[in-house]
Amino acid sequence: MIGWMHHTPRWAVISACGIAAVLLLVGASAHVTDLLSHGLHPYKWAPGWLNLYWSSLALFDTLAAVLLIRGKRRGIDLACAIMATDLAANWYAVHGIQHSNLAAQPGLQRLTGFTALVLGTAPIIRRHLTK
Repeated sequence: MIGWMHHTPRWAVISACGIAAVLLLVGASAHVTDLLSHGLHPYKWAPGWLNLYWSSLALFDTLAAVLLIRGKRRGIDLACAIMATDLAANWYAVHGIQHSNLAAQPGLQRLTGFTALVLGTAPIIRRHLTK
């Protein structure tokens, strides 16, 4: 492994985990709001499986955020799984269902950036978290 990864400052690890946790909680609150307002199928244009996936993120985003705040490796692992699948689901929705593109979807742009942040920092910070 690259030497500087072993010497990542504690403040950088805490900052990355904190930022990821806050943004996961923002996502969780959006999914909870959708659930409370529209039930398990808040997006009428999307297939049922996609609605259920997005609704499940109310729980999984919260769980990943809590684990990250507690400094657990499972938190970053879960965050990576969530972000990879959520980005794939949103790209499918934008391109396959809505026939739109990245330039026309600021939400997808933000999600892509956040996914890059989580996946890019995960190998660096994971080694500093506890089991």
